[in-house]
Amino acid sequence: MDANTVLLALVVVTALSFDFTNGFHDTANAMATSIATGALRPKVAVALSAALNFAGAFLSLQVAATIATGIVDSGAITLTVVFAGLVGGLAWNLVTWYFGIPSSSSHALIGGVVGATLIAAGASAVKGAAVVSKVLVPALLAPVAAILVATLGTYLVYTLTRNVPDGTRSRGFRYGQIGSASLVSLAHGTNDAQKTMGIITLALIAGGVVSKEAGPPLWVIICSASAIALGTYLGGWRVIRTLGKGLTEIETPQGFAAETSSAAVIFASSHFGFPLSTTHVCTGSVIGSGLGKRLSEVRWGVAARMLLAWLVTLPAAAAVGALAWTGATRIGGTLGVAAVLAVALVLSGALYLASRRTAVHAGNVNADWTGRLTPAPAMEGRAA
Repeated sequence: MDANTVLLALVVVTALSFDFTNGFHDTANAMATSIATGALRPKVAVALSAALNFAGAFLSLQVAATIATGIVDSGAITLTVVFAGLVGGLAWNLVTWYFGIPSSSSHALIGGVVGATLIAAGASAVKGAAVVSKVLVPALLAPVAAILVATLGTYLVYTLTRNVPDGTRSRGFRYGQIGSASLVSLAHGTNDAQKTMGIITLALIAGGVVSKEAGPPLWVIICSASAIALGTYLGGWRVIRTLGKGLTEIETPQGFAAETSSAAVIFASSHFGFPLSTTHVCTGSVIGSGLGKRLSEVRWGVAARMLLAWLVTLPAAAAVGALAWTGATRIGGTLGVAAVLAVALVLSGALYLASRRTAVHAGNVNADWTGRLTPAPAMEGRAA
C-alpha cells in the first residue's frame, strides 16, 4: 500500500468521524421538541431519528455536489487540505457540543475547508461568489424564513384549536409530532449526510481516484449514511437539552408547528442544493413557536449566545483548518496527517472525559431549565 493510499484512507476515516459528530450534534434538530413535549421517549426518539437520517441520505445528491465542486476549486485541493478542513469542522462540532450550543455542523465543515484552502492555495482557489450565494445568504435567510413560518404556524394551530379542550389538543398534537419529527429527521438526512459524501468525493478527486465530474460512489453514500445514523442514535443530549428546554417551554402544538416548518425549509434547500444549516433552521423554528404563542416565551439570552456562536463558526473553523494544514505540512506527508489526527483524537478524548463530570443524558435531558446546561442535582433522576 503506497503513501497516497494510506493518506486517502486517513482522510476518509476523518471524514466519517466528522459525520459521526454531525449526527450526535444535530440529533436535537429533529427530536429536541418531541422529547421536550413528551411526544417521544428520549431513546425511542434518537433511534427513530437515526433510521430516518440513514434513509434520507439516499433521497438526493444535490448538496453533495455543492460541497464537492461548488465551494472551492477542486483542482487546487490536496488530500492534506481536505483533511485539515475536516479537522476544523470536527473541532468546532465537539467544542459547541460540550457547551450545549446548537451550532452549524455544515458551516463548521465549510469554514474548515475554506480556511485550509486559503492558506494552502490562496484566495483564488476559493469560489467567493459561491460561498456568498450558496452558504452565507442561505445562512441569513433560512432561520428568518423558519421563524416566520413557525410563528404563523403556531398562531394558526392555537387559533384553529382554541375550542378544543387542552387535554384533547395536547394528545392530538403529541401524535402529530411523531410524524412531523420523523419528517425533520428525513429532511436532515437529505441535507447533512450529503456534506460528508461531498467532502469524501472531494478527497477522491484530489487523490486521483475519481474524475472531477464523478458523483459520490455508492460505498461513500452508504458509509456516510451509516456514520451519521450511528451518531444520531447515540444522542447529543447536551444540545438536545438546550434546544428543547433552554429557548422556550414548548407545548405539543408548538412542537408540531416548529417541526413541520423546519422540514419544509430543509427539503426546499436540499432540492436547490443549498448546504444550509439545519441547526439554524430548527432553532429559528423553535423561536418562532415561542413567538407564535406569546412573546415572553422566548429566552432571548440563550438565543443571543447561539447567535454569537453562529457568527464565529466560519472563522473559528477556518482558523483551526489553517492550523491543522500548517502542522501537517511542517511534519510532512502521511506522517504529518497522522500526527495531527493523533493530537485531535487526544484532545477529543479529553473533552469527552470533561463532559462526564457534568453529564446530560436521557434521564435528565428534560429536567426543568434552571438557566444552565446541566440540571441541578435534585433533578438528575427525573425521567424524560
